[in-house]
Amino acid sequence: MNPHQIVEAVLFASDAPLTADEIARADEMLDEDQVEDALQYLRAEYDDAGRSFEVVEVAEGYQVLTRPEYAPYLERFDNVPRPSRLSGPALETLAIIAYRQPIGRIEIEYIRGVGSSGVIRTLQDRRLIDVVGRAEGLGRPLLYGTTTHFLEHFGFKSLEDLPRPEELPIVLRDRTPLGADEDEQARIEEPSVIGDLFEGEPEAAEAGEDQDVADVEGETETAESG
Repeated sequence: MNPHQIVEAVLFASDAPLTADEIARADEMLDEDQVEDALQYLRAEYDDAGRSFEVVEVAEGYQVLTRPEYAPYLERFDNVPRPSRLSGPALETLAIIAYRQPIGRIEIEYIRGVGSSGVIRTLQDRRLIDVVGRAEGLGRPLLYGTTTHFLEHFGFKSLEDLPRPEELPIVLRDRTPLGADEDEQARIEEPSVIGDLFEGEPEAAEAGEDQDVADVEGETETAESG
């Protein structure tokens, strides 16, 4: 059995992206260079044959995925997996975490201007963010960062694929201490456009999702004020 057949079998059997090193574990005769060569061979073969799927580099690994132009046909089937959509507040919070990580809840809420505990919990449940450490200082608050699943969900190869700092809203571009005298209007208004940074994510959330998040945040704010 030749290397590209082994690599192809591994990719088709995996439901998540795999690195060249992980694929090479399939056979003791394989090494990373052979895997990379096999991946290039498969890409060319699929392109030349006009196959409906392709080898995609995503989330710091490789995965066989259906080509985007076939999505309208697949949407007709309920049993075809599809990524769940995020509400505007969830996208806004996710963008802040992606660019300012590691970041704590208090700083997220300072940037957004509203309580964010419920949204953070939603993003954790969807495996888009996770706790990556604790900050120094009183209580050692939790710090959040994005996950490999975040890269996979949005089709990024790595965090380097995010828009460059100079293309960002002011609120994401510069890190300033809490309470600093920065432009207050920019701090409040900029987050409303943050969700647009993640291309491909639907603008509208599924029915009820925004309301669920709003209810959770409202309960959190009430509890904190009490």
